[in-house]
Amino acid sequence: MALQLSPQLRQRFQELKRRYPSRRSPLIPMLMFAQDEFGYISDDLIAFLAEDLNLRPVQVVETVAYYSMLRRRPAGKYHLQVCTNVSCLLRGAEPVLDHVRQRCAVPPKSPTPDGLFSYEEVECLGACTGAPCVQVNYDYYETLDVRKMDELMNRLRAGKKPTPVPYTTGVQTDNPHPAEVRVISRRFGLPDSTSIDTYLKHEGYQALEKALKQMKPEEIVAEVKRSNLRGRGGAGFPTGMKWGFVPKEANQPKYIIANADESEPGTCKDRPLMELDPHQLIEGMLIAARAVHAHQGYIYIRGEYRYVMEILDRALAEAYERGYLGKNILGSGFDFHLCTHTGAGAYECGEESALMESLEGKRGYPRIRPPFPAVVGLYGCPTVINNVETLSAVPSIILRGGDWYANLGTPRNGGTRLFCLSGHVNRPGIYELPMGFPLRRMIEEVAGGMRDGKKLKAVIPGGSSVPVLTADQLDTPMDFDSVARAGSMLGSGGVMVMDEDTCMVRVAQRIMHFYAHESCGWCIPCREGTAWLRKMLDRFHDGGGRQEDIPLLKELAQNMLGKTFCPLGDAAAMPTISLVEKFRDEFEEHLRTGECPLARSPAQAVP
Repeated sequence: MALQLSPQLRQRFQELKRRYPSRRSPLIPMLMFAQDEFGYISDDLIAFLAEDLNLRPVQVVETVAYYSMLRRRPAGKYHLQVCTNVSCLLRGAEPVLDHVRQRCAVPPKSPTPDGLFSYEEVECLGACTGAPCVQVNYDYYETLDVRKMDELMNRLRAGKKPTPVPYTTGVQTDNPHPAEVRVISRRFGLPDSTSIDTYLKHEGYQALEKALKQMKPEEIVAEVKRSNLRGRGGAGFPTGMKWGFVPKEANQPKYIIANADESEPGTCKDRPLMELDPHQLIEGMLIAARAVHAHQGYIYIRGEYRYVMEILDRALAEAYERGYLGKNILGSGFDFHLCTHTGAGAYECGEESALMESLEGKRGYPRIRPPFPAVVGLYGCPTVINNVETLSAVPSIILRGGDWYANLGTPRNGGTRLFCLSGHVNRPGIYELPMGFPLRRMIEEVAGGMRDGKKLKAVIPGGSSVPVLTADQLDTPMDFDSVARAGSMLGSGGVMVMDEDTCMVRVAQRIMHFYAHESCGWCIPCREGTAWLRKMLDRFHDGGGRQEDIPLLKELAQNMLGKTFCPLGDAAAMPTISLVEKFRDEFEEHLRTGECPLARSPAQAVP
């Protein structure tokens, strides 16, 4: 029997196919929206999409197999996705997972006999300051424990679905901390903050008008260079310099991409930026497009952020209606078109070349570089890719000047940034602080100090991919250069705080489970290295470690450094090396006792 699509899904498919110059690019969004309607990806659906997009069925199958959110079997009516990554682990996620497992009493991803529930353990959902977090289909429920999880499941069973969390728990909408310097978060908390009318009342699109009518493209680039804005996605590369690499004269189209594939454990800053102030991102992309003569842009948003994508789509429709997108914007003669593009669950697609492969409808494998995206990027054309937070800072820079923005931070580290403070602190949250703000003040003042009065043991300062800092390094200023001098990286600004009862062997184990799961498998050192490190840390934490494992862990991680196409291999190796070096005594203690000496810690519960 032929596959029957609803009229709404057929219309969405037609809209998606008009967005891209490549016939394969709509594949992943089409798969996601079809799964929403049918519940899973069937053989009939694969055959239909292959014919509709003029692809071979194997091309569709290989794409489906790569992305973790795409299912080949039906799930329950309510699919419970329990995050157990580091931030959630530290706040007690594993008892929540155990409770869900016991109540469902079926294998992961399989529906219960009544078809109501299914569940799975997932990686970071981008709700680190609201840990522990569970996503039910696309709805977020945060700060859970076993009792709250039980109540949530009871209400779902009774057909009384609770209201999802409207934005990342911990966003300071009403009462910002006195230390905060609000630039990109200044509209958080305004009534109806996502609407274009609210945005226009609070300086919205004024920077765009200035960039279009008072500045030449090269002047925009120069202003961004003066601001010392560095990429907020993790690498910290100077934004103006990146824009300057795009060839000024080119016979090809040029593209602007917002990297909204926020998947780094400990990081949840892009979600509120898009949810609470979407027009700021749109304006930043417009200005970037003007600077490099681009006329098409895409916002690549992680698949889990479906409700956020709907907010962005409404904002884009408003911008088109008011003349801020489309042809001859504000009578300037400048044209720019912009749309969203959904991912489907792959941390690797946060890497810019893998993101472009995914946007082209393929597996998210990284590309060999050079050539770099600024010269050969999306569809082989010059492309600028920036993080959501980076682009959101651009309107303020153009409106107030690069020097003003640079002076908010430290030399070579201009402006402010959104820090995501999670773990064992009293006030987990997302705070906008000046670059160079001291780590000690960040934890003791802004985050309210250590929970239950415990002592601090360690801090991961920039997401799970960076080396850990110890308690004697708390006076480190939080900017790219200072954190690098301390032996780590500022990364994505995900600050995960761990107290004295945290087992660092367990933290190393959980981090490596993440990287082994998310490795795309393209590079042998990464594919094999993360798998072996995961196996060794599992054995070590379960009491089966050997003395020779300790130097072997470090040696294996070091052999991954600098030997992969993308930074994922380094991201797995660097925290492992630092944890073994700085907390070797805990590894030795596991050997002496044959078990974890801190087994009662929330960071210890092993499924």
